[in-house]
Amino acid sequence: EDPSLERHFKGHRDAITSVDFSLNKKQLASGSMDSCLMIWSMKPQMRAYRFVGHKDAVMCVQFSPSGHLVASGSRDKTVRLWIPSVKGESTVFKAHTATVRSVHFSSDGQSLVTASDDKTIKVWTVHRQKFLFSLSQHMNWVRCAKFSPDGRLIVSSSDDKTVKLWDKISRECIHSFCEHEGFVNHVDFHPSGTCIAAAGTDNTVKVWDVRMNRLLQHYQGNAVVNSLSFHPSGNYLVTASNDSTLKILDLLEGRLLYTLHGHQGPATCVAFSRAGDLFASGGSDEQVMVWKTNFDAADYGDVLKTQKSGSSVDGTRRTLQSEMDCGVHLKKTKIQDPGRNHAQQEEMTSLTNTLEHIMGQLDVLTQTVCILEQRLTLTEDKLKECLENQQKIIQNKTS
Repeated sequence: EDPSLERHFKGHRDAITSVDFSLNKKQLASGSMDSCLMIWSMKPQMRAYRFVGHKDAVMCVQFSPSGHLVASGSRDKTVRLWIPSVKGESTVFKAHTATVRSVHFSSDGQSLVTASDDKTIKVWTVHRQKFLFSLSQHMNWVRCAKFSPDGRLIVSSSDDKTVKLWDKISRECIHSFCEHEGFVNHVDFHPSGTCIAAAGTDNTVKVWDVRMNRLLQHYQGNAVVNSLSFHPSGNYLVTASNDSTLKILDLLEGRLLYTLHGHQGPATCVAFSRAGDLFASGGSDEQVMVWKTNFDAADYGDVLKTQKSGSSVDGTRRTLQSEMDCGVHLKKTKIQDPGRNHAQQEEMTSLTNTLEHIMGQLDVLTQTVCILEQRLTLTEDKLKECLENQQKIIQNKTS
């Protein structure tokens, strides 16, 4: 079944630059050239939050893995961390000296990597909101930087037409991929961490193996590719292009599956939800769209693995289809099956809620600790000032 448009959000007053789902799919964040960040509720009739704080265009947004924080980067050279609630409080990180184009949390939520037009990539600790170090070998604006799923590597893409792979521990550049003809707008790690995909102004999407540093796949389009996102199964890739289309690529068969038309004007950003059943897109038409994936109705991750060795494309297709149907059927029976008793389900729900609550509390604690640390720093500075003044007074007296 083809992907279908599910929801449509209007509220931004300029081009959308970035979209991201929270872990539980209850919320969607979007950044825009209108300097605002918006948090949309996936529940109908729930109002959206508009967060104001950046002094210029918001270039990028991302939810933390727990979903209790949102990071944003802006043309005002700052990075902000927001608590996605009614108050919309935020704290500011300052270290870049030009537009911040990309923000990305490590999968444990402890670190943040940012990329900027100042040609650097910076790594921060989230909880102490401290700048750790810079990576600076790019010769031009850095458009995008992401952590690998295990957090050991960082990949970055730049207007110097390269994609660079960095070791987070040694802070060395391990490899530069230089096969792009144009600027590299976006890059991301495959969920397995073994390969990366990069989107460029040369109308291409390239997939590289980061273990052997070799090109695995090359998709040639007919418009600039602005953004891409891997499906959590690792079998599909969605792209957003200047010709207003979104394209779904089947990575196992190495071909284009769907072309979706929805935006009027360039499609600027796209992202799958963490479960992969939805994806969101934004465009220069000020619209945020949410799509139902539909091509992954079953728990197809394993199905696709078993089918990889299928003889012909046709044969694979057929067996895949029947297995998928069976998967859907099984899932339905599971839901209706009274065997899995009500108490168990309730227990699971309450456990999830408790965990979410704990994560929420942790984030509040983090914020408190940050404020305390800031106060401590101020006190230390004051103390230092007093001591220096005292020294001066003593010196004056003795002289």
